Amino acid sequence: MIAVDLIQDDIPLLNLSDDISKATTFFNHYKLHQIPVFEESKLLGLIDEEVVLNALPKSEIKDLKKHFRKEKVLSEKKLFDVLHFFKRGDLSVLPVVDKNNNYLGCIHEKILLLKLCEILKVETPGGIIHLEINIVDYSLAQIAQIVEGNGARILSSLCLTNSSSSKLMEILIKTNQEELSGI
Repeated sequence: MIAVDLIQDDIPLLNLSDDISKATTFFNHYKLHQIPVFEESKLLGLIDEEVVLNALPKSEIKDLKKHFRKEKVLSEKKLFDVLHFFKRGDLSVLPVVDKNNNYLGCIHEKILLLKLCEILKVETPGGIIHLEINIVDYSLAQIAQIVEGNGARILSSLCLTNSSSSKLMEILIKTNQEELSGI
């Protein structure tokens, strides 16, 4: 999955010539924290709601250029790169551009969360196995062999760092079977 696959079409855009009242209306209506600003199909940046709310009422977006945020992701970047941008930038939307900085659309944080739920098979019936193992003992191949050897299939898995020990990791495995006693 790449960034362009996550674009949502209904995120508003602002032009440099737009006034503050239009931006305020967009922020209130769409419940966003940032809105992309573009000119002639080129992305100029993101404008934060706070910047708009603190601007003079008669201002235009072009007057706030120095406050534009530069976060964006190239269309071919992978899901993990997209997640990294959201975490690092504290974003509600992430603009997607091509190699020439042409604006292609935006990824909304809610769409990203829904896509993660789909990938992790959150709504698919099944059971969850929670393992805590030494990092040096971790082998997904062995875990898969045990699960599949007991007639189940792995739908998704997560590896998490253990907060109490740097030598341990937690593995969450979603299987297609709710009954896990044989595994």
